Amino acid sequence: MKIAVDALGGDFAPEAIIEGVAAAVKAGLPEDVTVVLIGPESVLSTQLVAQGIAGHAAIELVHADEVIGMGEHPTKALSQKPNSTISVGFKLLKERQIDAFCSAGNTGAMHVGALFSIKAIEGVIRPCIAGFVPQLNGGTAIMLDIGANADCKPEMLAQFGELGSIYAKHMFGIDTPRVALMNIGEEEQKGSLVAQAAHQLLKDSRRINFVGNIEGKDMFMNRADVIVTDGFTGNALFKLGESFYEVATQRGLKDEFFDKTNYASVGGSPIIGVNGNVIIAHGISSATAIQNMLNLAIRQVQADAHTKIAQALK
Repeated sequence: MKIAVDALGGDFAPEAIIEGVAAAVKAGLPEDVTVVLIGPESVLSTQLVAQGIAGHAAIELVHADEVIGMGEHPTKALSQKPNSTISVGFKLLKERQIDAFCSAGNTGAMHVGALFSIKAIEGVIRPCIAGFVPQLNGGTAIMLDIGANADCKPEMLAQFGELGSIYAKHMFGIDTPRVALMNIGEEEQKGSLVAQAAHQLLKDSRRINFVGNIEGKDMFMNRADVIVTDGFTGNALFKLGESFYEVATQRGLKDEFFDKTNYASVGGSPIIGVNGNVIIAHGISSATAIQNMLNLAIRQVQADAHTKIAQALK
C-alpha cells in the first residue's frame, strides 16, 4: 500500500507535514505501508534528517518543485503548474502508482484534480466531501456534503444518502447505516422545496435505511450514521462543530467529546464518489493532524469503499 502526501500543502508545510509523517512512522505503520512524499527532494531530505527518519524503508520521495497556492484558481493552476505537488500526486493516482493521495493544500485544486484525473464514478451525479461527526455515545457519523456542492438538486442529496451509506458500511462496519436528512424540522413537509423533494426520494429509496429528518440539535445525538445535507449547510454546521474544541480549550474545559471535535483528531475529509482515495486536510493542519490523516487514508484503502460504491451503482 502506498499513501502519497503533498509535502508542500498547508500553511505550515513542509515542516508540519514531515513531522506528522515522522510521528506516524515512529508510532509504527503497518508493514505493507509506504508513505510517498511529494515535493522538492532537497527540501524533503533536509526535513527527514531533522526528524531522524532519513533513509527509512517506509518513505519514498517523488520530486515536484511547484506548489499551488491557497488563493490560486484551481483549474488554471492545475493546467499551468504540471509539476506542482498536487498535479504530480494526481498523476501518480491516475496511473495507480499510489493507493491514496492526501493534501492540506488548495481544497478546490484537490477537488478539481480528482475530477480531471481519476474522475467521478460512473453514475455519480456530483462527488462530494464528507466530514466525520463525533457522537455522544462514542460513535461517529459521516456528514455529506460539507463544501464541494453549495447548491444541490434533490437527486444529488438522495444520492449522497446512498454514497454515505455504502461508505459507512465498509468504513465503520455498520450493516444497515441509518440515513437522515438535515432539515429545519422532523416533519416530512418541513424545509425548503429542495429538502422536501429530497426527503421523498430518500424515503422511496430501497437501497438505504432512511430514518427521516433530523435537526441541528440532533447532530451529535446518535440519531443517524449518515447525515445528508448540501455543501453550504454542511460546511457551516461542520465548522461550527469544530469550534467546540477551541471554545472548550479557551474556557479551560477538558472533555473527551470536545477533544473529538478538534479537526486534528481525524485529520482529513475524503472525497466520496471518485475512482480512488483522496483525502483533503485543513490548511492549518498540525503534525498531529497529518499523522491522523495518514491513519485515515490507510483505513480507507483497506475498506476499498470507492470500489464498493462503483459496484453498487452498476
